Amino acid sequence: MWVFILQEVDDLTFRRFLRARDLDEEKASAMFLKYQKWRRNFVPNGSISPSEVAHEIQQNKIFLQGSEKKGRPISVVLAARHFQHKGGVEEFKRFLVYFFDKIFARMPPGQEKFVVIADLEGWGYANSDIRGYLAALSLLQDYYPERLGKMFIVHAPYVFMKTWKILCPFMDNKTRKKIVFVENKNLKSTLLEEIDESQLPETYGGKLPLVPLHDC
Repeated sequence: MWVFILQEVDDLTFRRFLRARDLDEEKASAMFLKYQKWRRNFVPNGSISPSEVAHEIQQNKIFLQGSEKKGRPISVVLAARHFQHKGGVEEFKRFLVYFFDKIFARMPPGQEKFVVIADLEGWGYANSDIRGYLAALSLLQDYYPERLGKMFIVHAPYVFMKTWKILCPFMDNKTRKKIVFVENKNLKSTLLEEIDESQLPETYGGKLPLVPLHDC
């Protein structure tokens, strides 16, 4: 099975799926074939156009700029700008694929992971979207394994912890270990451990402006 798959994909992709399934070739091949089938059906044109995710883009909630010290591109998510809309969870999933394709295109040769700063400042129950969050987890874990390098959750309000407790059972151990809650008092120092000040967004004490995803 892997002989056929290796003819279809690059070596980094091959290794990601293997790592995701603890080097079990049979499970990894099944996972990859499932991904291929899903991608063909969900993205029949090969990419997601801005017109397919117009409601999501209007919320202006995801930004791309800079790289951390290992060369992994950085994304900033302003969670308080996320609201459910008439496009529903299907448009949200298309938007996530749009995001993934954008950030993967920014990766230097040999790099395969990205970093997220998930900023929950101002987040409340109106922003809570359990179906959307679970869809994001499913995409990340089932179809884009070993892509997330680390997620910093910053400015998390107490009310978010109820949502977090709902999400946790759906996270595999590998994903959970990559997510770090950062205390406000240690925010800049924690981020600077892995992100140079020249690459850190201005809003966190760095020097780069936030650049909207659709402008990248």
